[in-house]
Amino acid sequence: MTATLNSETEALIVPKRDRRGHRRDAAPRRPGLLKFGYWWWALPGILLVLAIHYVATAIGGFFAFTDWSGIGDFSWIGLDNFVAIFNDPTQIGAVTNTLFLAFASVILSNIAGLALALGLNRGLKTRYALRVLFFMPVVLSPLAVSYVWKFIFDYNGPINGVLRALGLEEFAKAWVADPTWAIWTVLIVIVWQNTGFAMVIYMAGLAAVPVEIEEAAAIDGANLWQRFRHVTLPSIRPAVAIATTLGLVNGLRVFDQIMALTGGGPAGATETLATQVYKESFALGNFGYGAALALVLTLIILVFAVIQQRVTTGRAEEA
Repeated sequence: MTATLNSETEALIVPKRDRRGHRRDAAPRRPGLLKFGYWWWALPGILLVLAIHYVATAIGGFFAFTDWSGIGDFSWIGLDNFVAIFNDPTQIGAVTNTLFLAFASVILSNIAGLALALGLNRGLKTRYALRVLFFMPVVLSPLAVSYVWKFIFDYNGPINGVLRALGLEEFAKAWVADPTWAIWTVLIVIVWQNTGFAMVIYMAGLAAVPVEIEEAAAIDGANLWQRFRHVTLPSIRPAVAIATTLGLVNGLRVFDQIMALTGGGPAGATETLATQVYKESFALGNFGYGAALALVLTLIILVFAVIQQRVTTGRAEEA
């Protein structure tokens, strides 16, 4: 039995030889199946993505040109929904708030994330623990985080408690209920939760920066700012592109933080296109109007993402 097993094993492993003892070449395999595999195994997944994402998005885009309420029949009304959007001051304010939160959060979270990445890229003994602590908000639920911050911003919350303890009671206020400050509270929560994500991206970019170039620049007399501007920053441009693109997309479609903190109030001061899509479609039953708002939001995200990528790619080629 052992001889049989050995012979079978040799037949699989040891190359076959002809009668003269010469090694016989194996029969050539079809390169297509070996190189690409059975691509049709992925066909169910591809069809599922097409059906759920692209087909559903196309159907939603179709309803943007109708007056469908979500139930029953509908009529084709053309561009009436879009005309109504741009003639409604509430929707114009939602667009303004969306752009403000998107660009302000991208700028602040990227600056803070880059600063943290530069600081934790050094040989600190506690750098691994600090990386975990700064990244932890990213993996938390946006709703849970927003409710915690809502308690912090409450009139009887910790912020006003500290102000009263310092004798600054005149500055205490209901932050999320103030039309002037409500949008800033939302911005603080978004930046606090997104900074860790930008930090991780920049740390990955900094790991690819050659240490020899920085040392050579330091020997040539370049100070810390000059080394950062002329050596580090050009080397991490791909990381800057990724962090700004993802941050911009996430900022344009922010929803959870607003619904948990302010619900779009007070008096529509924190309404965005994402919250308006939800309210018009599911709360008020104006599904066609909500689909038009969603299509406007999609186009805005697409335009800014393409512009940002073009600008970043152009700067990289110039460098």
